[in-house]
Amino acid sequence: MGLRIALAGNPNCGKTTLFNSLTGASQYVGNWPGVTVEKKEGKYVRDKSVTITDLPGIYSLSPYSPEEIVSRDYLIEDRPDAVINLVDATNLERNLYLTTQIVNLGLPVVVALNMADLVKKNGDKINVAKLSDQLGCPVVEISALKNTGIDELMQHAIKQATSKSAAAPKVRFDAAVEDVIDQVEALIKGVPAHLARWYAIKLLEGEQRTIDSIKPSKTTLDKVAEIRAGLEQRFDDDAESIVTAERYDAIAHMVDETVKRSGKNLTTTQKIDRIVTNRWLGLPVFIAVMFVVYYIAVTLGGGVVTDWANDGISGDGWLYTGTEAYDAAVADWEEQVAAAEEAGDEALLAQLAEEEPDASDGSYGLWIPGLTPIISGALESAGVAAWLQSLVVDGIVAGVGAVIGFIPQMILLFLMLSFLEGCGYMARVAFIMDRIFRKFGLSGKSFIPMLIASGCGVPAVMATKTIENERDRRMTIMTTTMIPCGAKLPIIALVFGALAGQVSDDVWYVGPLFYFMGVAAIIISGIMLRKTRMFAGEATPFIMELPQYHLPTVRSVLMATWERVRSYIIKAGTIIFLSTIVIWFLMNFGFYEGSFGLLDSEMPDYIQYSLMAGLGSIIAPLFAPLGFGDWQATVTSITGLVAKENVVATVGILTSLDASETDPTTWTAFAAMMGGSAPAIMAFCAFNLLCAPCFAAIGTIRRQMASAKWTWFAIGYMTVFAYAVALMIYQFGTLLAGGGFGIGTVFALVVLAAILFQLFRPMPKYDKEKPGVVAGAAEAA
Repeated sequence: MGLRIALAGNPNCGKTTLFNSLTGASQYVGNWPGVTVEKKEGKYVRDKSVTITDLPGIYSLSPYSPEEIVSRDYLIEDRPDAVINLVDATNLERNLYLTTQIVNLGLPVVVALNMADLVKKNGDKINVAKLSDQLGCPVVEISALKNTGIDELMQHAIKQATSKSAAAPKVRFDAAVEDVIDQVEALIKGVPAHLARWYAIKLLEGEQRTIDSIKPSKTTLDKVAEIRAGLEQRFDDDAESIVTAERYDAIAHMVDETVKRSGKNLTTTQKIDRIVTNRWLGLPVFIAVMFVVYYIAVTLGGGVVTDWANDGISGDGWLYTGTEAYDAAVADWEEQVAAAEEAGDEALLAQLAEEEPDASDGSYGLWIPGLTPIISGALESAGVAAWLQSLVVDGIVAGVGAVIGFIPQMILLFLMLSFLEGCGYMARVAFIMDRIFRKFGLSGKSFIPMLIASGCGVPAVMATKTIENERDRRMTIMTTTMIPCGAKLPIIALVFGALAGQVSDDVWYVGPLFYFMGVAAIIISGIMLRKTRMFAGEATPFIMELPQYHLPTVRSVLMATWERVRSYIIKAGTIIFLSTIVIWFLMNFGFYEGSFGLLDSEMPDYIQYSLMAGLGSIIAPLFAPLGFGDWQATVTSITGLVAKENVVATVGILTSLDASETDPTTWTAFAAMMGGSAPAIMAFCAFNLLCAPCFAAIGTIRRQMASAKWTWFAIGYMTVFAYAVALMIYQFGTLLAGGGFGIGTVFALVVLAAILFQLFRPMPKYDKEKPGVVAGAAEAA
């Protein structure tokens, strides 16, 4: 059947890089964002009979996270033939904690000291022979990044697996603790001898998973409880903390005996960290770094490249040369039109309408048509029915084009984020933000998805997989898409222009206001959710390894970028593709003069007879308290579920105007649609920014939640919260603007009171042994 060798180690220790080198497989490198919980397998490139299993990066075998449970169950129950425990040699103290647990499982183990080249570069030296003696297994120095020492490592691993030579560690705790462990071990019956010490320690700690696994008798449990109580009284601490401290003491003693420090004052990493993780400088440095990242991604990726993707590929086409001549011709033509309009010369206007510069005629330069005219022409030539032409061109091509338009931004953004991750900087960001976020009930790891959400909600939701605690992960999923993403920027621009025409020309605060509204919404939601039965408890502290700074390989950066972009294209693109077809159907089919069918788009106000108009009319009364209670405004929010940019496009369709968010006529028409009410415009924007995200993000939420119930709960919470915020903005804004005090105002006051009550109510009692479970809830159930 061949040999099965497992790779185990801490996050950021280079484990997946080693896996790629051993198997040639394309695997995502790093622990942020979106490392999967499932174990990955591949065949050893030099011996196909050897299967390498890449376990998730973990810090211990305690069953507190899905990653730990997957790794623990595989090692204890599936019993691979050997384990390669990859250790970051630059941080032995932290990494050996997992090692001291693995060598207690009675498995053949080989310890790989990764980044050994950095240890030597720092002038340190590790006594490999003495460390091997202490751990009771072979220890090999390697560099997964530089591909050195790997052949020797695999030779040892295959030899250990073939001979079935289990690790025989000499690591021992304090005599008093060892005596207690021996007592518990003597009480356990029916467990394999190679796991006796492991189960004894876990039973001493009172771990429920071990109790459920070995099912000791009540008498045994009572005796263990008595032994545990005696130990805790002697050391004045709980049993789990005692064992943890003893393990670290043993590791410290082992490192003192086997590692010789160079005595250098500060390493390069330490010098950099004095600035980037500084209490006062850390946050400004991070803001500056991310400003540069998003400026490049949005300016370059969202400018010429995205325009080319939208117009040149899925649009009408792109003028590759002669753009200056074309722009000059357009400017001259517009001046002539303006002059003719001022003079009231209708004949000249008619003539100029026929002479409008056309870049596609080839007179200005190289013009390459896009998919739209090519496919449209082919369908017309083939005599395809009008409805099918509209479906393909307006539905399918437009839907795929919406995905393509985001890809350039995604590539640039993910390239830069992958580099920052690979060099070790992003691992420090969570620590910088943890101090702030923990005050509001969120972990520092929750900030990473929110950072990504400013680009796109799909990878942001995927990034929550790195949050080990299920409660914190779900709460982060429910709030992270409240940050305005790139797709929501047209909505903010639309509101900006509408308010500029209704309130004043000086509305520079609109953009920052809605960004800060998203941050405030997340903080308020974090506090409120934390004080519910489902999320009660303190934010779970986390441990993340801070790797040495190093230049990542081009291959690892490109692989990480490709994995993310490919996932976006396949997962997000499919959902947008399908949902766009549905929206096309709803907006182009309807009842007219007693019959149902495809509506004639040339017919005035054809959209009012569509199914979408009917659906909007049914839902519209729900939005009346928010200031936009007609079906047109309601429909824009519905189409925004497909992709938030559709809000602007729908405004253009409904008003028979160009759907560009920079067109002033669109701003004016939108303001008129909102009744010229500034509070209604602001409420509309708030609702669309905070409510359920686009279909692509919703689909990703469903996959990450792995539960239809939790998915609907997340969508429901975001939508209700957005409704409440929009209600208060409109009602209180109208009141301040001199409007009357009505039933809507009373409703808004009740909502405000409910939010304030939830914010300031005391934390409900919860079971500290099982964070997130309200005390007594289990018994009541």
